Amino acid sequence: MATADDDLAFAGPGELAELVGSRQAHPRELVELYLRRIEALDPRLNAFRTTMAEEALAAAEDAGAHDGLLAGVPVAVKDEMAVAGQALTRGSRSYGPSEPADSEIVRRLRAAGAISIGITNVPEMMIWPWTASDANGITRNPWDPSRTPGGSSGGSAAAVAAGMVPAATAADGGGSIRIPAACCGLVGMKPTRGRVSLMPVTRAWFGLSGDGALARTVKDSALLLDAIHGPAPGDVDHAPPFDGAYREAAERPPGKLRIALSRKLPPGVIVRLSDDQRGAWERTGQLLEGLGHEVVQRDPSYGTLAVDFTQVWMRAVYEESRVVPDVTKLEPLTRQTAALGRRVVPPWRRDRLLAKRAKTTAAVLKLWDEIDVLLTPGMADTAGPAEGAYGRSFPVAFDRAARTVAWFPAFNSTGQPAITIPAGFGFDGLPLSVQLVGRPGAEDLLYSLAGQLEAARPWADRLPSLATPAAATVRSSSPD
Repeated sequence: MATADDDLAFAGPGELAELVGSRQAHPRELVELYLRRIEALDPRLNAFRTTMAEEALAAAEDAGAHDGLLAGVPVAVKDEMAVAGQALTRGSRSYGPSEPADSEIVRRLRAAGAISIGITNVPEMMIWPWTASDANGITRNPWDPSRTPGGSSGGSAAAVAAGMVPAATAADGGGSIRIPAACCGLVGMKPTRGRVSLMPVTRAWFGLSGDGALARTVKDSALLLDAIHGPAPGDVDHAPPFDGAYREAAERPPGKLRIALSRKLPPGVIVRLSDDQRGAWERTGQLLEGLGHEVVQRDPSYGTLAVDFTQVWMRAVYEESRVVPDVTKLEPLTRQTAALGRRVVPPWRRDRLLAKRAKTTAAVLKLWDEIDVLLTPGMADTAGPAEGAYGRSFPVAFDRAARTVAWFPAFNSTGQPAITIPAGFGFDGLPLSVQLVGRPGAEDLLYSLAGQLEAARPWADRLPSLATPAAATVRSSSPD
């Protein structure tokens, strides 16, 4: 049975900020609540690499910081984004020194009033769609600890799904926001390339990767993007300008849209869509039609996008591996992947692939001359084993990863916004998912449509049984 603490823990960042603003809750009360929940739940889930209890409690007492969109709201930070005074390990035993300054996304969260409470686990160098590493062990899914929360933002997803934190940062270079959202029943928006500044990084994985966040509802996902989006000096990529509010978009009807249904896989991707996931995709299409949208069957012209993505990804792993503090401490699978990237994709081929990207992107985007939104399945199946292919050889890991990512990486190549939302539950009790894809700059439209789907088919009232622990029962008293 849910307790008052559980209700508060799952209230979401928007409601929590309102409670702080109206003095119905104090930030210290929230920080203490989530620290208790982390203590109770994380031994089973392993979502956090470290917590920052002292820093978070001190920030909670800073009366001048308790305004803004996320006033007093504790958040977790993926171990890919610099937090001042903390090591940026990127899931590796090759630890770096403490970072001197916050990354831009963390700076913006703090400016919005959020309180960083901990750093979440990732697979080494954020390479794989599961979260397990030599450095930090296996991260588990709150819906079923024998399953993965996905990756690479798996620690963030597990933390949010279990109510150990109301929101967390994430990043997506081939599905790493959308996969964990799909595995854990969350909302995961991969924004348009350049929508969220990556500084001090100018470009990640040759433009494949972008930053974002994970939340339980569409409105809260939109609120987080409101807090973090916008350019910064030094950015290489720039999204179409947006001067509205994403949360407002999430709360208004989208109007009648032309929506394409497609489960076509990019050539070169081989995966079987499970009956559960196919049913979720079909039911969502029927729901959209019932909501008054024009629903048609159309497929993007993917061309060689999947093959091109794979080669750029492999080269990116190699080049990322060259800048770690101690390459000898990298896991064998990481070294195998990097070596293949060096041999299979030499610099001349990398440059040719990047030069080709504009042409292949234009071919995909032609579909949006006819439609407003594309609906695809999310994952091909529900979450797989917790360990994924951790510790296995590259051929085994690559095969399992390719079957996991399926419909996601194409839109990293094109830079389009894409959002994964819950779509019911499978026979195994795990979340199902669908993906909505828009033209560049159309995050507001995707939020409007996703919000309409959430209103018609709510999901946030169902929680993992693991997320209502009897251990988290001691309430702190609010400060005077």
